[in-house]
Amino acid sequence: MPQYTTKSITNRFILFSEQKLLPFLNKYKKKIFWTVFSIFLLGFSVLAAYVMFTKPHYIDVHISEEIQEKQNGFLDSFMKAVSWFGRIRVSAVLVACSALYFLLLKRKKDALLLLSTLISGGIAWVLKTLINRPRPTKDFVSILEETHYQSFPSGHVLFYTVFFGALIFILIRTIKKYPPLKISGILICLAMIFLGAVSRVYLGAHWFTDVLGGFMVGIIFLLIAGNIYFQNSKT
Repeated sequence: MPQYTTKSITNRFILFSEQKLLPFLNKYKKKIFWTVFSIFLLGFSVLAAYVMFTKPHYIDVHISEEIQEKQNGFLDSFMKAVSWFGRIRVSAVLVACSALYFLLLKRKKDALLLLSTLISGGIAWVLKTLINRPRPTKDFVSILEETHYQSFPSGHVLFYTVFFGALIFILIRTIKKYPPLKISGILICLAMIFLGAVSRVYLGAHWFTDVLGGFMVGIIFLLIAGNIYFQNSKT
């Protein structure tokens, strides 16, 4: 049997991307973009209408109970630490420092992509105001983090999706330089998006549908931003 090392797996992945995946995406990129965009936009619209006109469903309550069953001192601290990056001031500093780093490297396109993720805060505020869904209460869940403003969609998850998604775009565009390191970075970014979503339900700050809504809006944002970002990969 052939032996697979990290280097050989990485090389196979890059080769597959260059010879199969990228040509396919370039050939059908418009169809893929509009298909995926339409699916997520329709899905979010249906979900938003659902949460506007109904109370928390059994699924929301059940998922919160299942996740919060695992609560303990270590996980409480860990989930609070994961969620900390989504606070308004922290996320603003995180974006500013990341953008400044790429500006110092004279990579303006990467810096602009990261700065654009700040728009997610405004998007979240508008949607929260329009939909006006209350936060989970102590009648249904254990509240480990007191929160303000409306619940849907999750601003934390929206920010995590667009910010770490933007970092994934940057890593993909430069994958040939230090590929094992870049792939590790991509996996870390994906893990942060997932953990950020779980943390909001774990802490009792959001329902599952809030988190799902934030993720869907984040994907819609990334589809638009990514389409612009990859239009001219040489700049």
